Amino acid sequence: MRLRLPILILAWLCGLPLCLPAAPPPPGKTPLVLAVLPYLPAAEIERRFSPLAARLGQALGRPVQVRIGQDYGQHIDAIGSDQVDIAYLGPAAYVRMVEHYGRKPILARIEVAGQSSLRSVIVVRHDTPLTRIEQLKGRSIAFGAADSTTGHLLPHYQLLQGGVRLRDLSRHHFLGNHHDVALAVLAGDYDAGGLKEEVYQAYAARGLRALAVSPAVPDHLFVARANLPAADLERLRRALLDLQRDAAGRDVLKRVQPGPGALVPAGDADYDGLRRIMRVMDADR
Repeated sequence: MRLRLPILILAWLCGLPLCLPAAPPPPGKTPLVLAVLPYLPAAEIERRFSPLAARLGQALGRPVQVRIGQDYGQHIDAIGSDQVDIAYLGPAAYVRMVEHYGRKPILARIEVAGQSSLRSVIVVRHDTPLTRIEQLKGRSIAFGAADSTTGHLLPHYQLLQGGVRLRDLSRHHFLGNHHDVALAVLAGDYDAGGLKEEVYQAYAARGLRALAVSPAVPDHLFVARANLPAADLERLRRALLDLQRDAAGRDVLKRVQPGPGALVPAGDADYDGLRRIMRVMDADR
């Protein structure tokens, strides 16, 4: 039922909220979806990626909305089946997505301090007597998400390189994100945990120590759905690669990747070394 003018005026005078339907977006301005893997708490992801969504929206002339994946599997499926327009995902998730769905257009890859790679760290409490990977036999370890590069894949590979298979552990669990792993190790719930290097550095002063550091692999990347118009692909790619060219763009990029970072061109072949590591790890599942 339509509100009469006197009722509207009365509501305004009384300070009551008016629940009127939002106007639909103008034709051709339907928001695009920027999907982000749930590697950090949701509030932190929103804080990091909302400025980037706004910047990309300006470049495209249409809104861009952040959507956080329910879990790594759902995030991979959404990208692979072209349910989202733009996606930020880790290298292992990218490899899994290509295995199941085929390649998607790569927009750019993260580079930190001149290095287009990242590492994971197996951490322990600073007061533990553990000093070597092989000492984790019979102990417990916490991982992040099963498809997380630095939260599971690389720490798992490190275990294998140290002669420790999953069956040699007393137990291992997937806690979902890096912060939960760090807190669980600090609380003594697990003897060790696998963390992204950036998260380890944030928690080291609170009582974590590095037991082992992984080899470097290509960093996180942005991809687009396969059927996004070519003109939009080019605008997105240019907008991402140009972030480091001005102060506002560098601030946006620093939100996504703290520290001296940039976005650089990338190709599918960049992830071939990671594919080899993943085949070794998959044999131990």
